[in-house]
Amino acid sequence: MTLREYLSKMKGGAKSPPRVSLSEVFWSFVGSFLGIGLVAFIHSFFVEPRGLFLVIASFGASAVLIYGAPHSPLAQPRNLLGGHFLSALVGVLVIKLVPVYFLACALSVSLAIVVMHLTKTLHPPGGATALFAVLGGEKILKLGFLYPFFPVFTGAFLMLIVALLVNNLAKKRKYPEYWW
Repeated sequence: MTLREYLSKMKGGAKSPPRVSLSEVFWSFVGSFLGIGLVAFIHSFFVEPRGLFLVIASFGASAVLIYGAPHSPLAQPRNLLGGHFLSALVGVLVIKLVPVYFLACALSVSLAIVVMHLTKTLHPPGGATALFAVLGGEKILKLGFLYPFFPVFTGAFLMLIVALLVNNLAKKRKYPEYWW
């Protein structure tokens, strides 16, 4: 491949991103509001609201997928639950085995991607879930192997319940496309 061919691949092909209907925008808002709200509400019973470290940031990215793009293969229940759980497990293993900080950061995300690919559970927010096991500070480190279960799996599961309820209220939405 020549340099020109290589660089021409970066032009893109589509003229503009596809538009979504106002109905899609509405249901995306309702789902994400209820999903994140439910996770934060449930978790607030276990920790002080200001230190709500159990609501991990990667859930925000999951909300975009499961409520904003529910037809995406990356938004399906297998990917949501498996991607988060396995990535959290990878992150915990890496932080326990790799004492060099920058290597632990890089390995947590990279190995999580490998594991998600091999298990057909690719969910992009899983990379952040793995990284948070390394970056999350003392509270997350203290959770150790509890982290993949709580907050990760329980939070993803609560969001899945809301996705099932809200995404199927709209006539033109159907979720999930497949389960496993």
